[in-house]
Amino acid sequence: MQRILFYEESQEYGWCSNFASCPILLNSQLWPTTEHYYQAMKYAGLPYAEIVRQAYSPMVSKVLTRDPQHAPRSDWDDVKDAVMLEAVRAKFMQHSHLRALLLATGDAELVEHTVNDSYWGDAGDGSGRNQLGRTLMQVRDEIRVR
Repeated sequence: MQRILFYEESQEYGWCSNFASCPILLNSQLWPTTEHYYQAMKYAGLPYAEIVRQAYSPMVSKVLTRDPQHAPRSDWDDVKDAVMLEAVRAKFMQHSHLRALLLATGDAELVEHTVNDSYWGDAGDGSGRNQLGRTLMQVRDEIRVR
């Protein structure tokens, strides 16, 4: 099976990244990236979520969530995969050019290749869960049957 590795937005498959400059409309709000949405949902219903949504960049939105004064919601570990799925679905359903690129990956395994993350990515050596890649492939499958 072909494997497509992605991580940096500037790379060939950078559009797969949550940091890709691709706004989404969810919950009646415009989010600059899927990363902004994902990070803000750690504080859903709280004023801090809006601060995260308005962050200058996806990296800043992520860094803001590391502030120990702002603990994520208590059910975050239970809902984080569903939140990511919602964001990724929105990205590819709302942007036809990205949907076409995703479908063009065929049956390739999509892998977020990074040493920085062993849950959403592959931990750099394939030992990680690659949950973002799995989510992208799930959305690709859902688009195919529409």
